[in-house]
Amino acid sequence: MRAALFNQRSLLQWRRMATEELYRIVPTSSFCTEENEDDGFQSNSSKVKIFDRHLKRKQRDRAAWLMGPNDSFVDAVAENILDRLEDCRKSFPTALCLGGSMEAVRRLLRGRGGIEKFIMMDTSYDMVKLCRASHKDAENENIETSFVVGDEEFLPIKESSVDLVISCLGLHWTNDLPGAMIQCKLALKPDGLFLAAILGGESLKELRIACTVAQMEREGGISPRVSPLAQVRDAGNLLTRAGFTLPGVDVDEYVVKYKSALDLIEHLRAMGETNALLQRNKMLSRETALATAAIYDSMFAADDGTIPATFQVIYMTGWREHPSQQKAKRRGSATISFQDIQKQFGSKS
Repeated sequence: MRAALFNQRSLLQWRRMATEELYRIVPTSSFCTEENEDDGFQSNSSKVKIFDRHLKRKQRDRAAWLMGPNDSFVDAVAENILDRLEDCRKSFPTALCLGGSMEAVRRLLRGRGGIEKFIMMDTSYDMVKLCRASHKDAENENIETSFVVGDEEFLPIKESSVDLVISCLGLHWTNDLPGAMIQCKLALKPDGLFLAAILGGESLKELRIACTVAQMEREGGISPRVSPLAQVRDAGNLLTRAGFTLPGVDVDEYVVKYKSALDLIEHLRAMGETNALLQRNKMLSRETALATAAIYDSMFAADDGTIPATFQVIYMTGWREHPSQQKAKRRGSATISFQDIQKQFGSKS
């Protein structure tokens, strides 16, 4: 199996060299929220360095080979985020789908949102190639689909060119999340919609505890094994900071059961969600790994022998400003006093 996989990999690399002109990472300027000596725009990289983006690209390449045909957790998140399109009366002719679980989004779209042109973008060449190969079997054959290799941190999309931006489980790996969201807003047309799902800070809390206890016992200290994630209270501030109007945030928790901790790690690899911290410890001893699995099982195992893993998903919704949108009334413009309302309705209770 490994020999066959190696041969396929070598063939893919050869084809990549032969068809290099089909896929390009488009160089572009990027807005960064950090202060810049010039004008706030830069063409190299974000000053904020938390994640190893090169490593994350390799992990996404690996996930393209490990990914199964259907993932119940990923499909549930994609279905939840696409359900929001059914609540909108308007259509979105041009849509951009960023990284993460874009294959599930494409597969589950089923005509929602009135999308006519669909742009799929990922940092991973192999992931884009996988989506393109599976596009022939999709139910959305009437949608014009384009495939782009690009980075969310340096969005290669023209300003005010798309009606909808969808990011399903991808933006939480960006070094400058506010800057990436600002670029998404700039890519939207007026009254365009931004939909995103990111993993929240309570995700994989069982694995965090097991790793911490195992490292304290075996190594006498701890090092970051699980990447830091945004908290729920930060999501609304991110939308406001990026300049979106009518922001909305809601949270879901999914508990996925696995046979063992090793199955959990394999699932994270297949999703491309393994650790990509720059300050990570690159070596994990066998003793610590086995101790983590044993502690996980002893502390969290269910009666049926399975172990749970909690995934907290934060859904964010925002619109680019438009004169037709609802606006809050000017402060002090109210014509009815709350005291009058209390006198009128409070006496009846």
